Amino acid sequence: MAEEQKTAVAEEAAKTETAVKEESKKSGMSEAKLEVIIAILLGVTAILTAWAGWIGSLHGGNQATNYTSSNNLSAMGNSMYNEAAQYYMQDMLTWNAIYGYYFDAEIAEMYGNDEEAEMIYAKIEKLMNDNCSDEFYEAIEWALDQEEDVSPFDKEGYVESYFTEANAVLDEANALLEQGKTDNANGDAYGLVTVIYSLVLFLLGIVGIFKKIPNRILITIFACILLVAAFIFMLTIPMPTGFNLLSYFSH
Repeated sequence: MAEEQKTAVAEEAAKTETAVKEESKKSGMSEAKLEVIIAILLGVTAILTAWAGWIGSLHGGNQATNYTSSNNLSAMGNSMYNEAAQYYMQDMLTWNAIYGYYFDAEIAEMYGNDEEAEMIYAKIEKLMNDNCSDEFYEAIEWALDQEEDVSPFDKEGYVESYFTEANAVLDEANALLEQGKTDNANGDAYGLVTVIYSLVLFLLGIVGIFKKIPNRILITIFACILLVAAFIFMLTIPMPTGFNLLSYFSH
């Protein structure tokens, strides 16, 4: 009885081997060749998966750096803006005092009090020398030269000049924030690529459970399509800012 079972198993194995060979002939692909192709695809996919994971992590590092730098620059820019606003208010108070002195000097001159007028002009000169920056001094001179009654702050672009440096820092902070958002999006894209590569590895890993060659070939072809699609998508994603592969080997 045992001998008959062994004979039946051997016959079944022979039939299976014959069927596999016939299917291999029909498909033009032997089992050995298919295994070699699958092994190569597994190796390539594993390398690409590691590469995508590494580049994605670099994007994540750049994102964190840019966000941190943006926050620091925003804090600095806001502090500079508040400081500029204080200078602006201080200069407005100074101009009000100067304008009041000029009014008093004109009144004194109107009544013939030349000595008093000279003293007032001396006060004005001292006030301007002690409290006015070069830019503010020039703006005051500009205002006094105008035929109309204007203030230094009416000079085109003068008020904006108080906040030029602060705005430059805030603009840089916003630029870093946008770059951080871009790094985040690129990192997410590389994460998606890694997921697709993992799916390819899964498909290539389960090819062996299918006994029929055509089924194996079908799964392999589908895995190849996903592999090529993920690779093309990966090529469209920008590399991290400042990335240079040779720099990692120059130390």
